[in-house]
Amino acid sequence: MTRDDPAHVMLTVEGCGTCDAGERRAIKRRAVLRRGIFGAAGLLWGSRMAWGFAPHLEPVAEGRQGKAKAVIQIWLWGGPAHLDTFDPKPDAGYDYCGPLDKPIATNVDGLRIGQLLPELAKIADKYSVIRSMAHGVDAHETASYLVQTGRMPGDRYVYPCVGAVVFYFQSRQAQAEAPASQGLIPPYIVLTEPQGRFSEAGFLGPRYKPFATGGDPARTPFAVEGIVSTAVSTERQKSRRELLQRLDAFRRAMQDEPNIAEFVKAEEAAYDLILGDSGKAFEPAEESDDVRERYGRNTFGQSCLVARRLVERGVRYITINYKGWDTHKQHFQTMQRKLPEFDRGLSALLSDLSDRGLLDSTIVWCCGEFGRSPKVLWEPPWSGGRNHWGRAFSVLVAGGGFRAGHVLGSTDAKGEDPKDKPVHPANLIAAVYQLLGIDPTASLRHPSGDMVRLTPEPENGKSPCGFLSEIL
Repeated sequence: MTRDDPAHVMLTVEGCGTCDAGERRAIKRRAVLRRGIFGAAGLLWGSRMAWGFAPHLEPVAEGRQGKAKAVIQIWLWGGPAHLDTFDPKPDAGYDYCGPLDKPIATNVDGLRIGQLLPELAKIADKYSVIRSMAHGVDAHETASYLVQTGRMPGDRYVYPCVGAVVFYFQSRQAQAEAPASQGLIPPYIVLTEPQGRFSEAGFLGPRYKPFATGGDPARTPFAVEGIVSTAVSTERQKSRRELLQRLDAFRRAMQDEPNIAEFVKAEEAAYDLILGDSGKAFEPAEESDDVRERYGRNTFGQSCLVARRLVERGVRYITINYKGWDTHKQHFQTMQRKLPEFDRGLSALLSDLSDRGLLDSTIVWCCGEFGRSPKVLWEPPWSGGRNHWGRAFSVLVAGGGFRAGHVLGSTDAKGEDPKDKPVHPANLIAAVYQLLGIDPTASLRHPSGDMVRLTPEPENGKSPCGFLSEIL
């Protein structure tokens, strides 16, 4: 290697003066080792900071303990058809119902749901349905932002979504109560891909974005990004760690230095997430075959199973980003595939949470950004499709303090508009905050210094929860 070689320059950044070749080689090795250790520890420590160890902006009001401790949000990306799921209209005729014109009774008197949801029909006493959700927006990006934040885009702020706000308040509470006992698993997780339609963290900043797992929980192993690599076996990971410990003379020499001790702590935490019990929270293969079958051996079903495992380990907010509901064309063919998968996974999740005593403290919130057009588009190129419909759609809520076995609101005879008790997304968000012990009228300090309410100011001094107070 010549003196002009870039590698030589990189390896001799330390001033060597008139050192002989042997001394230069020793210094090079020490420099590289030191930089490698600091780099790796920095990455590990940075991850730890990003998951709940960094300073916070100050809110005007602190969170308090509510009935709910966690939220599982099932996001039906693209917008599910309310007429085919939780607001069937069999009397509207074929142009509205198509072949799905035979709704089924549930175990709650007077409540009927779509005919492809038989498992959810058996447990309707574990959830409630809001049939009068409305916002009037038919664009994916705007409607997604509105349903997740309660705000219309376009003013001076980019608001955080519910998951980021819950992460913010509850991580503050956890730090105040037991700062040394924070878990290794991120408190806000998306299975498996982020929505990509807007910034979930808004003005709270990137540290409040969710951790997106990537991978597919229906595969073994579930290759969670940054935690599990299918290319590196557990045995090889362990041998790599042992080699690092043998080579890490610098850390042993500096073990009493506080900063080094913190880096070591972060490294141990990271390895526990990769090789220890913490990382097993993401692995549905830890469950029995019977349990996995009950949820369904598909990405959605196994995502529901992972969500339950994460709640058991104290994760505060989990979003299951369930794609495939934007059915402009051949809607009914798609529903024949997706609705049974949805029915199986969600019913198993609700039943499992209930059986394990977790449903009372876990909110399950299921909807998309809007519904689908009640009248079917039979003509080409749609060939039996449904378009976007923000004028009326349905939401399922369960657990965490929501009353079960109720129907809130209704739509007209064709499911086109709310007939009574219209509910805005901001009302639902306020109810979720209230059940979590977060005051929906509280404010956060924007980085500009402005005070920003969590939910919009209600009209005429009404409750921010609106009609949802009836099922709280």
